[in-house]
Amino acid sequence: MPYLPRPLSLALVAALALGAPLLRAEEAPAPAAETRGKPLLPLEELRTFAEVMDRIKAAYVEPVDDKTLLENAIKGMISNLDPHSAYLEPEEFLDLQESTSGEFGGLGVEVGMEDDQLKVVAPIDDTPAAKAGIEAGDLIVRIDGQPTKGMSMLEAVDKMRGKPGSKIELTLVREGGRPFDVSLTRAVIKVKSVKSQSLESGYGYLRITQFQVNSGEEVGKALARLKQENGGQKLKGLVLDLRNNPGGVLQSAVEVTDHFLTKGLIVYTKGRIANSELRFSADPADASEGVPMVTLINGGSASAAEIVAGALQDHKRAVLMGTDSFGKGSVQTVLPLNNDRALKLTTALYFTPNGRSIQAQGIVPDIVVERAKLTQDAQQEHLREADLAGHLGNGNGGPDKPSGKAGQEGKARPQDDDYQLSQALNLLKGLNLTRGLQR
Repeated sequence: MPYLPRPLSLALVAALALGAPLLRAEEAPAPAAETRGKPLLPLEELRTFAEVMDRIKAAYVEPVDDKTLLENAIKGMISNLDPHSAYLEPEEFLDLQESTSGEFGGLGVEVGMEDDQLKVVAPIDDTPAAKAGIEAGDLIVRIDGQPTKGMSMLEAVDKMRGKPGSKIELTLVREGGRPFDVSLTRAVIKVKSVKSQSLESGYGYLRITQFQVNSGEEVGKALARLKQENGGQKLKGLVLDLRNNPGGVLQSAVEVTDHFLTKGLIVYTKGRIANSELRFSADPADASEGVPMVTLINGGSASAAEIVAGALQDHKRAVLMGTDSFGKGSVQTVLPLNNDRALKLTTALYFTPNGRSIQAQGIVPDIVVERAKLTQDAQQEHLREADLAGHLGNGNGGPDKPSGKAGQEGKARPQDDDYQLSQALNLLKGLNLTRGLQR
C-alpha cells in the first residue's frame, strides 16, 4: 500500500517517516509506453559505470570493496531523485516499520532538507525536542559541534540517534538570528497520536499529533468521549488541531477525514504505475454529527495532515485557520528488497477533492492567524454594584457578580495561552450566535 511518510523523523531511533502497511513488490510493473521497443539497458552508461568502479578500486588511496562501492552507488542514484526517496539499510527498514506503532527512541523532532540545510519541520508533543523549546522552521546547523552543512539527511539523523538517556547538543538558528545551543537527552518516546478535551461547555478540542495506523479508530473514540463529556448532547463546535502534525499513514488520514464527511471524494493519487492511482471516498456515517468545525494548520502541518485539511476545506466542512502548511504532496511506497533491505520510492502525487496538488505549495488557510503570545491584562478591576455593602439582590434570583477574580480560578485551559486556539474558539461561538439569530 502506498503511504505518505512524514518528513524525515528524528523522533524515532528511526530516521524516517511514518509508513502504512508496506507494499511488497511481487511483480515488476510493466515498462512505460515510451520505453517499449527500445533497449531496456543503457549499455554505454553501464560501461562507463563499470570503468569508474574499476578505476576507483585500482587507484583510490585506500582499498574499497565491491559491496561498499555498489551500495554507495545505489544510495547516490536514489538520493538525487527527490528528498523523500531512500535506500534503507536493514536497521533503517526496521525503524520505519516500528515507527507506525507510535513508540520509538530519539529526540521527538521531524526534519527535512531545505537549500542543503537541515530544517525542523515539527517538534512532536511531549518529547525532549518539544520540551526544549525547539520550533518548526529552526535550522539545525551543528550536531555536537559538527556542522551539518554538506551532510545527507540520513547521516545527520544517524548522528542524532543514540541510546535513551544519552546527551546531545544541537546548535540552532531561528528566523535568521544568531546560533544558539540546545542540550537534550535522548528518550524512548511514546507518542499518543490523538488527544481530546473540552474547551468550554459544548466546545470540544481534538488534536492529532501524527497519523499512526490506529489514529482513525482513536479519533472515533475521542469524538464519542467529547459527546459524553457534554452530557450526551451534540457539541456546539469542535476545533481540530493539525498544527505541527508531520503526517504519517495515508489510510489513517482517510479514516480520520471520513469521520467528518458523509459523501464525496477525500483524496486521490496519480502516478506512473497502475497501483499508484487510487481514489478514496467518504461513507455516509458521520461520527462528528455535522458539528461546526475550525481546523488549525501551520507550517509544520505536512503530508497526511494536508490531505485532511485539504479535503475539509474543499468540501467546506471546516474553516481552516492558521498559516500556510508545509506543502508535501507526494506518496512514497516501500518496496522490500533482499537481505532485509528496502527501497522507499516516490510513486505518486496526491490531489485534494477539487484537484489541487499542494506539492511545494501547501494549503492556504481560509483565515490567516499568526502565532502570538497571550498575556493577561493587569489593569485594575473597577468597583461594581455587587461590591457595595448592603447592595440589593438580583430581583430574578441570580447570583451576585462582584469584581475581582473570585471564583474564576480553576484548571488552566489550552486556549488561555494559545492565541490561534482562542481565535478558533471565538469563531465557533460567533458561528453559533449567527445561526441562532438567523432562526
